[in-house]
Amino acid sequence: MAQSPSARGAMDIQDQKGTFHAFLLSSVWVGTLTVQTIALLTLAFAIGAGWWPGWVAFVAVGAVAGFLFRMSSVYWAAQVATWVVLAIGGLIVPALSGMMS
Repeated sequence: MAQSPSARGAMDIQDQKGTFHAFLLSSVWVGTLTVQTIALLTLAFAIGAGWWPGWVAFVAVGAVAGFLFRMSSVYWAAQVATWVVLAIGGLIVPALSGMMS
């Protein structure tokens, strides 16, 4: 007996699977960046440990999440670019603030 088009399991769900996969990946990206930012700002400003311990925590959280979720090379490129920008900022801002006083 042939199945009707509306029978259970007869629908092609590749588009839905792709959409859900993209949603999960974007959730990991946003969640990771949120945790990284909170760790950096908490260590640098709230606790007063300094910029560099916060930067190390930022890098550690990003690396752990990247390895844990087996993220793509685009994730790693974005992470490394963010790490470099924050490191340059951590060098430039103290230099500028020292010149202002």
